[in-house]
Amino acid sequence: MTYPQRLSLFIVIDSCIVLAAIFVSGFLVNADIHVWKGSIILGSVIILISHHLFSLQLKLYKKAWEYASIGELIIIFKVVTYSIVMAVAVQQLVLQEIFFRLMAVTWLLHMLFIGGSRFVWRMYRDNKLAKNDNKVRTLIVGAGAAGTMVTRQLLKNEGDLLPVGFIDDNISKQQLDIFGVPVVGGVKDINAKVEELHVENIVIAIPSLNKKQLNDIFQECAKTNAKTQILPMLEDLVTGKVSVSQFRDVQVEDLLGRDPVDMDMETISGSITGKTVLVTGAGGSIGSEISRQIAAFEPRQLILLGHGENSIYTIEMELNEVFQHTPTEFITEIADVQDAQKMMSIMNIYRPDVVYHAAAHKHVPLMERNPEEAVKNNVIGTMNTAKAASWNDVGTFVMVSTDKAVNPTSVMGATKKLAEMIIQGMDQMSKTKFVVVRFGNVLGSRGSVIPLFKKQIERGGPVTVTHPDMVRYFMTIPEASRLVVQAGALAEGGEVFVLDMGEPVKIVDLARNLIKLSGYSISEIGVEFTGIRAGEKLFEELLKDDEIHDRQVYPKIYVGKTTGLYLEEIDDIISNYSNLDKESLRKALLNLANNQVVKQPTSAISV
Repeated sequence: MTYPQRLSLFIVIDSCIVLAAIFVSGFLVNADIHVWKGSIILGSVIILISHHLFSLQLKLYKKAWEYASIGELIIIFKVVTYSIVMAVAVQQLVLQEIFFRLMAVTWLLHMLFIGGSRFVWRMYRDNKLAKNDNKVRTLIVGAGAAGTMVTRQLLKNEGDLLPVGFIDDNISKQQLDIFGVPVVGGVKDINAKVEELHVENIVIAIPSLNKKQLNDIFQECAKTNAKTQILPMLEDLVTGKVSVSQFRDVQVEDLLGRDPVDMDMETISGSITGKTVLVTGAGGSIGSEISRQIAAFEPRQLILLGHGENSIYTIEMELNEVFQHTPTEFITEIADVQDAQKMMSIMNIYRPDVVYHAAAHKHVPLMERNPEEAVKNNVIGTMNTAKAASWNDVGTFVMVSTDKAVNPTSVMGATKKLAEMIIQGMDQMSKTKFVVVRFGNVLGSRGSVIPLFKKQIERGGPVTVTHPDMVRYFMTIPEASRLVVQAGALAEGGEVFVLDMGEPVKIVDLARNLIKLSGYSISEIGVEFTGIRAGEKLFEELLKDDEIHDRQVYPKIYVGKTTGLYLEEIDDIISNYSNLDKESLRKALLNLANNQVVKQPTSAISV
């Protein structure tokens, strides 16, 4: 029904109600009164006209009465009272008399009939909805502002969910009814209440939850067979209002990510805004997100450098679209960091103020089988990029590293450790500030376990896990990239910034959560242990014992101490790696990365 049609219908209905209230009150006050008496007719006309005018002004006719509450009742009170006051005023002016008893009873009946008609409609709708067996029986976790708002919207017949109960740990709310929906218990009661109330769907409606609290609640929900959904976190609710349309399935990032850290916008802006910034590996999962974070600070130029043309094209198109109204110029360079001459040329052309070096080979098993490629990309590529930056007076050079560089057991970790040594050595002899940012696994990045697990689940399982005791640190791509950008702004030169990765997570628990989040039971998909692969460790470390530093330079960012640099030995490996077989090269890399060398460490590198 359109608004003009709805308005016309309300005017007709309310006119009948108002007239009925007036004449019924007339008979109640004086049963012998003549209905066509002039004072009655005058009062009726004034009240009727006033009612409609005040209803329009106070938007009474725009209210959805199937969801009427105290606010709507207050509006009815105002409309009725103003109408009666207007009638009394006209009676005094025209007839020089006021019918107090008649007006008082009219006011009472007017309120009763108008308010009653609206709330009878709401009761009808509520009763109708309660009998709707086609809706999905839903348990709402959280009886606060968001939960009650969601419930009210669902009762408005939005969507196909029917709230049958609230879950809330606040004892003062338990055993209460909210919009006719009972608060049936706390979080620990979820499993029992799902079974008791035949719940098919659970909605976690507490936007203010931190990650640990959400994980705790989800683990209780995971004990049931009900589907679990969630409202976005507060930082994701741009308008500050919740809506049924914003329900989404719980994602593994919700359970493993940590609470966001506010960035030091002023410091970052000072190092990026209006400057020229170059990102290597800009088409990769980390490099592309670093590019997005940097673009938000409006550098003068952002050079997107990568070896794969498709990925560079994709990030270029995205940034040009998202940041089209900013002054930033996005420039693409298809280049291989192994090409020293090309890197030198690019640095000379653009003279960047800041370089974020994210280009690297990072797949552990693949690098075990191809150690020479890890040397070429991770070691030589880093050296080429760093030397080019130093030669062309780059202000700050930030290398993205990994926790696998700590006590490495893999070729990938060893080559990243050697790359760290090169960066620290460069800082000791260059005007450029060279720093390293080290963090663990990134959720959803290329080569991470999440995409693999999802594919295995789609195929019907089983999900393969190498070892039941294997644990890893995890961080979301946006969080890791934000902290990399923040660390770059804090750089003084020579630091190994270590990002606080929180608590390590068991890979098998991650697999089980992902199975449950995909709507399956563990028994349906299955988890199979395949054994540790070459180069893998049961656990990763972020700092060696001799690197540990207590100083936290920013929330979730620590600085590790500088350790020995074996730069001459790195030069030897670079000069001779092509002459070694794979196993000999692997041993040489691991020995050097783990400081198992005869010579004393050096502290400089030639440029």
